[in-house]
Amino acid sequence: MASGIYNEAKAEWMKGTYDFVNDTIKCALMNNTHAFTASDAGWASVSANEITGTGYTAGGATLAGNAVTKDDVNNKGVFDANDVSWTGASFTAYHAVLYDDTPTSPADPLIASIDFGGAQTVTSGTFTIQWDSAGILTIA
Repeated sequence: MASGIYNEAKAEWMKGTYDFVNDTIKCALMNNTHAFTASDAGWASVSANEITGTGYTAGGATLAGNAVTKDDVNNKGVFDANDVSWTGASFTAYHAVLYDDTPTSPADPLIASIDFGGAQTVTSGTFTIQWDSAGILTIA
């Protein structure tokens, strides 16, 4: 069980490659064979572990309401977006992977992997990831 930010994301942030507000940031759901490996670079390196199921589209869902804020009180930068949902869903997911679907070099760089701590199953319902109220990612 591990969550983390991919090394590719750390490097691309420093290069200014990501535009978390205007790029297409995707959230894909992963099966139980997915394991966070910090050195994985692009979506192609983890896509074989993506789930399949009713109500789920390959490649994941596009995040909406993306925002980046600066918190001078707590000395951090925060990325947040609206909660993401899949309706009419029947599947089991173990992890979510965020990646930037906009860049072509490197192609679809990975951002973060979030471990759900076990199987999360939905049957003929809505599967929602409710992001923490403090944001999805924080750099402090």
